[in-house]
Amino acid sequence: MGQECKSICIIGAGASGCMCAYFLLKAGLEVTMFDYGDPLRTLLPTGGGRCNLAHAEYDYRELAKNYPRGEKFLYSVFSRFSTYDTISLFEELGVKTYTQDNGRIFPISNSAKDVRAKILKFIKDANFIKEKIEKIEELKNGYKIITGKAAYFFSDVIISTGGKGNFKGLDKHNIIPKTPSLVGLESNIKSLSGVVLKNVYSNTCKITDDLLFTHFGISGPLAYKISSIKTKDKYPYKLSFNLYQDLSDLQELLNNNPHKALKNILSSIFPYRFAQYISGDYAEITGSQIDGKTRDYILDKIHNFELSVTGTNKGEETVTSGGYNLNEVNPKTMESKIYPNVYIIGEALDIDGFCGGFNLQNAWSTAYVASEGIINK
Repeated sequence: MGQECKSICIIGAGASGCMCAYFLLKAGLEVTMFDYGDPLRTLLPTGGGRCNLAHAEYDYRELAKNYPRGEKFLYSVFSRFSTYDTISLFEELGVKTYTQDNGRIFPISNSAKDVRAKILKFIKDANFIKEKIEKIEELKNGYKIITGKAAYFFSDVIISTGGKGNFKGLDKHNIIPKTPSLVGLESNIKSLSGVVLKNVYSNTCKITDDLLFTHFGISGPLAYKISSIKTKDKYPYKLSFNLYQDLSDLQELLNNNPHKALKNILSSIFPYRFAQYISGDYAEITGSQIDGKTRDYILDKIHNFELSVTGTNKGEETVTSGGYNLNEVNPKTMESKIYPNVYIIGEALDIDGFCGGFNLQNAWSTAYVASEGIINK
């Protein structure tokens, strides 16, 4: 089928869908977008409203390591559309960027609203239809899209529905159930709300980041990563943390502070409330009173701090794991291996990354690969 015969339907006007529309419109193709909400509305809260567009990792294999699900699938995708390409893309859209010390890439405007407006400006020629799709029928030369109001016909269909489900008519696909990812975790410890610990190592998941205690349990970068890694685990489950990786000097701290209470000694390492908490029954014992057995007990509490996770913080979810099985999608084109001329991109796939711009990078890259798959077919 030549390009002049192609009519393309994109289901879902989120980050991946709108960017795919941009690439296709740029190639001169006809694009219709279905979404019963406002386009790119899900972009607005990203990066705390600042829009964390990508992460400054330029080796595609290293970049792919930040995705608990989808790492190997993304090798091919990121080799075709990299972080460099993302920065160039947004320059093309009139969005200049800068990189923070932690590698997160933001627009200079620090505004997700600005990024949204720039993208929408470039896809204004797409036909937007605010109708909910009820069924998709496979035809000899394309697909029939049935909504509650009408039926439409297209040569190619792109599914970019984010965390939403499957469609009647395309149900030969194996859809992996969606579960919350990048979310705060409810735990049995709720008395430390507001305490922040820096550079905590998760013995359970073998990763390091900052940990925030909240009124419901734990949150912050480390909790989000753990929630992503363990999203399929059944509750409750236990987590173990090394709260301070170099405590070889604890005995020296005790010796140098013979008259100070343990809670005050540990407050030179931890926030005071946490120092008091972890000191437990020994909080008021002075440095000179602490024997080797007590010291080793405190060390074990710090190096193997445990809590029990009982669930996720409802309503906080920004990313979900699960989606279309990657074994049923061609990573070189994003085309379904089951339905010809159906392409699946973004978070509709069983791909999710850590915080830091990784999920948007997946959106931009899979959108590009799908557009190229359609254009070159």
